[in-house]
Amino acid sequence: REERFAAQSWESLKASGNPVYETAREFADVFPDKISAELPADRGVRHEIDLVPGSKYCVTRQWPLPRDQVKAIDDFFEGRRQAGHVRESISPHSSPTFCVKKATGGWRIVHAFNKLNDATIPAQTPIPRKDMVLNSMSGSVIYSAIDLTDGFYQILMRESDVPLTAVSTPSGMLWEWLVMPQDLKNAPATFIRMVVSSARRKFRCLGAT
Repeated sequence: REERFAAQSWESLKASGNPVYETAREFADVFPDKISAELPADRGVRHEIDLVPGSKYCVTRQWPLPRDQVKAIDDFFEGRRQAGHVRESISPHSSPTFCVKKATGGWRIVHAFNKLNDATIPAQTPIPRKDMVLNSMSGSVIYSAIDLTDGFYQILMRESDVPLTAVSTPSGMLWEWLVMPQDLKNAPATFIRMVVSSARRKFRCLGAT
């Protein structure tokens, strides 16, 4: 996986002699290595959390973690705070935070939204079938793929649902998310809606040429 990531760098693209390099470099602002340290623009799609009627407060106590994981979590939230993605919370809801080892090294920060997800009404947003996507590509000459950097963090939360996203840390902090965090039940469906909404007309244009 590390080799695959390295092969996607600007240096690797240039060294390969790929004719796309010059054009991609001209529009480098479209392909930043990291997203801007600020709240994203409102893209017309916000993540919403609709709870099953009668749902109680969603609370799970934080459990202790090793020091290196506690530091990784604190560093992560400091970065998210500086980017404006989270703020300190006084929400009655609280989900714990823990770490999972990344294949490339380091820690992936994870939230145990189990109780919140159990109380969330599932979204019925259709996700395109793989075979239909492949069929739509039939007869094309040029193929391309795109991976959005921190895609979930490019989607704002519905303001009234922000307190539901409150997460605790082993160091005693309670944060709430202003952008869509990982691990929420309907987050993939919201992401699909955003991508389809943003790119629908572009896809139609490309498909017709």
